[in-house]
Amino acid sequence: MIRFCVFSVLICLSTSVFAKADALQLLKKIDELYRSQGSKALMQMQVITPNWTRTIKMDIWTKGLDYTFVRILEPRKDRGVSSLKRKNEMWNFFPKINKVIKVPPSMMMGSWMGSDFTNDDLIKNSSFEKDYDYLISKETAGFYYITLTPKKNTVSLWGKIVFDVNKKSLLPSKQSYYDEKGVKVRELLFKDVQKIDGKNLPVTMELIPLTKDKVGYKTVVKYLKLKFDIKISDRIFSRTNLQKRQ
Repeated sequence: MIRFCVFSVLICLSTSVFAKADALQLLKKIDELYRSQGSKALMQMQVITPNWTRTIKMDIWTKGLDYTFVRILEPRKDRGVSSLKRKNEMWNFFPKINKVIKVPPSMMMGSWMGSDFTNDDLIKNSSFEKDYDYLISKETAGFYYITLTPKKNTVSLWGKIVFDVNKKSLLPSKQSYYDEKGVKVRELLFKDVQKIDGKNLPVTMELIPLTKDKVGYKTVVKYLKLKFDIKISDRIFSRTNLQKRQ
């Protein structure tokens, strides 16, 4: 699932020393963003282009960091399209052709349902803590900046990722993605902080591609409902449930 969460970490860092241990605490919280031992969400995704706009509504279940299940509710033509992540494996189910397709690691960075989000963004197959090297590379009066670079064996489109973390709220405000040449290619903006199930969270995320061929494109995700720490049956994350028709 898309990776965004409240940071309950150190309030202050030294102005001259950016400790790796502090960055680790922040990244653990990012990896657990909108997740818990069991969570369920109703999400709306708008895919916006210069010529058309498409709206998708979906249910999302998660269990820790290893299990994610997504089922599309609307539009009607896509109802029942589902995605399942179990540890390091992912499958998509397309009811119109009654076919389950396993997503190989090489396709995790491919677009999910024609949006600007990748399979990895939505299903969260990679872990910032485990798959990236990281440090707090900069600090200003208002923000911490965490820079991540993919480890040698990590499959990633990005040369680096930079998180802007608001010092006052300890919430993310922006996530910037750079290619291997150091050119910024997309931004993820965090907006509309609300108290959801006892947590202050940005419930709207806006992903904007910055490449020349994507001028006027963006994908906006909004959590309409979100519950944490609920009991979820393991059956939700089964291949049988993946192929269940609505």
